[in-house]
Amino acid sequence: MEEKKKFIPLKDLEIYQLSRKLSKIAWKIYCRLSYPEKKVWGDQMLDSVDSVGANIAEGYGRFHYLEKIHFYFISRASLSEGKEHWLDLGLERGIVTTVEWDEICIIHTPLQIKLNNTITKTYESKKGGKNEKL
Repeated sequence: MEEKKKFIPLKDLEIYQLSRKLSKIAWKIYCRLSYPEKKVWGDQMLDSVDSVGANIAEGYGRFHYLEKIHFYFISRASLSEGKEHWLDLGLERGIVTTVEWDEICIIHTPLQIKLNNTITKTYESKKGGKNEKL
C-alpha cells in the first residue's frame, strides 16, 4: 500500500521561509528611504521582492500542477527582478549596504535553487500520475 504524504503548512516550507527572510531585508532597506527614494526605487524593489513569497503561497495553494507551476515561474522571475535588478541597482547607488548585499546573496542562491527544484518536482509529480502538494 502506498504511503500518503502529509500536508506541510506553507509557513513550514523552507522555500517560503527564505522568501520571507528576503522580504524582511527589503523592508528594512525600504523603511529608511526618503519619500522620493521610495517612489523612484523602493516601491518597485519591495513589490518585486514581496512577490516572490506571494507567488509561492499562491502556487502552493493551487490544486492543478499547471497552475502551481505558473505561480512558481512568476516567483522565480520576481526573484530575478528583485535581486538581479533592483537590489543590485541599490547596491550600485549606495542604498543597499555591502552587509545587506551579503545577506541577500546568502538567501538568493538557495532560494533560486529551491524554486527550480519545486518546479521540477511539480512536473515530475504529474508525470507519475500523482496530484500531490509539494
